[in-house]
Amino acid sequence: MFSKEESRLLRQEFWTSYGKSFPRKWILYDTKLKGFSFKFHFDTKSALVALDLEDDLEFRIKYWEKLTALKSILLDDFLPDAIFEEAYLLENEKEISRIYVPLEQKVSIHNKNTWRDVMEFFNEKMSLFEAFFEEYKDVIED
Repeated sequence: MFSKEESRLLRQEFWTSYGKSFPRKWILYDTKLKGFSFKFHFDTKSALVALDLEDDLEFRIKYWEKLTALKSILLDDFLPDAIFEEAYLLENEKEISRIYVPLEQKVSIHNKNTWRDVMEFFNEKMSLFEAFFEEYKDVIED
């Protein structure tokens, strides 16, 4: 078991190490679309890369319809293992829509032996998510 402070320091160390290992400017929160963001998630049980729709229901529906219209392209050309969940419940009970790719191996941010695999997974999958977004941004924005 780790104390909250030890856990916080490990998380900080992971993200600092990731930034140094894969130095690049990610789109992430700066998509220029309200409520539309890319996210990395890594905790004590799993890792995933996600595209989250978090705004009010009207915006979520608008973007979700556009993304589902592009689903076959995303799956065929970019991320064949992407999972689409129109109603995804976060730990804080907030409902969002999410398209995500989970890392299919057991990992933990508290286990430094799994960090390299997670970093490589993040780099590969987020690059593909961003390539999809850049290619189809005009369709999504309209």
